[in-house]
This record gives sequence, structure tokens and C-alpha cells, in this order.
Amino acid sequence: MRSAAISCWAALILAAMLAARPAIADDADKCQSDAMIVFDASGSMGATDYAVKLPRIARVKNAMQTVIPEVAPMRRLGLIVYGEGAYDDCDSIELRLRPTPDAADTLLNAIKKINPRGRTPLTRSVELAAEELDYRNKPATVVLLTDGEETCGGDPCKTAKALKAQAKDLTIHVIGYREQGGYFTARCMSDQTGGEYKSVKTEEELIEALRKTLGCPFITERKAPVAHPNRYACARP
Repeated sequence: MRSAAISCWAALILAAMLAARPAIADDADKCQSDAMIVFDASGSMGATDYAVKLPRIARVKNAMQTVIPEVAPMRRLGLIVYGEGAYDDCDSIELRLRPTPDAADTLLNAIKKINPRGRTPLTRSVELAAEELDYRNKPATVVLLTDGEETCGGDPCKTAKALKAQAKDLTIHVIGYREQGGYFTARCMSDQTGGEYKSVKTEEELIEALRKTLGCPFITERKAPVAHPNRYACARP
């Protein structure tokens, strides 16, 4: 009788584990999809915040040095940079790297050379990142890192909604980096696509946000729903 009861409970536990597998598999597929980093190189990224006498761009580069080598072996990464042109140049958007496997060294070398200068055409930059990922036909992830608002007439909310409507499976994450915090209108890009929005003020928070949006922490952190099998299913007759 004891052996039969143990077998019954083992069967119930196995059934619960199998039920949780599809959701975990879906998350694994999503976090391994190609990802494009959209990097803000507008003039404000060269500013030094009051609390830490180090330009924002330097802290972002430091955070990238930590996180990119962790993520690059898991997924193909690419890079779009906006804002390095003249102050009034809204066309200053450049594809620096197409989605590439094991791209840590190449990507970090490109990031090292970024010099903040101009405006913030973030909406068009995200749109171009999605196109580079072939978002209509493949799962795609965009991570936008910005310290300011759109300054070139783009509509982040409208654009994100339109992209999502055409996408196979598009997720836009937004990291809003500014010491004083506050609301970024770009947040609606993550809201419209089921992405994460992270407001960060420190280098440590930047690292955490990049890990959350570029890596796969939700697989290890995720707690599978606890199945509560019928308490009487294995009871003695």
C-alpha cells in the first residue's frame, strides 16, 4: 500500500512538472532571440550628474563591459547608435553591428568609441533596429537605453503600437537613465510590446537592468506555478 501511494504522488508531481514546461520553453526561446541595443549618444550623455563626478556615457560603458560578455554567448547581439552627429542632426542614426554571434569583443570595441554629441531620434532608431531584426518574420528583442526624451518629432507610443501590430513577436525594453528619475515617454514602447521598463540612476542599477533585459534572468528567477494536486487523489480507499 505504501509503495502504491508513493507511485501515485510521483505521478502527480511529474504531471505538474510537464505542465510547467511549455511556459519555460517559451521564455527560453524569447530570451535567445536576436537582440539589438539602441544606444543613446545624444549630447546629454556627456553630462556629469551631481552625485557622481563621472559622465553618464562612462558609466554606461562600464556597465556594458560587465554585462555584454555574459550575454553574448547566449544570443546574437547588434548595435544601433544615435546622436553622434551635429547638434541639429536628426538623421544621426548608425548601424554599428548587425546581430552577430559571440559578439562581445566587437560590440564592446564599438561602444568604446562612442562620443555623445547631438540630438535624440530614439523613435526612428528603434524602428530601424526592429527592421534589422526582421521583426515581421522572426522573434525580435530591442533594448533602448536613453537618458532623455525624443527630440526629433517621433512618436514613441504610436510607433511601438504600429510595430507590434506587424510583428511576429517583438519586445522592446526601455532603460531610462537619469539621476533625477522621472517619467520617460519612451516607456510606452515597452508598455505597448510587453517589455520591461527600468528607471536607473547608478552604475549598479544599469548593470541589473541590462542583465534583466538582455539576459535570461526570468528563467532562473521564475518560480513555476505550484501545482496543488487533489489532496484526495492518492488517499487510501
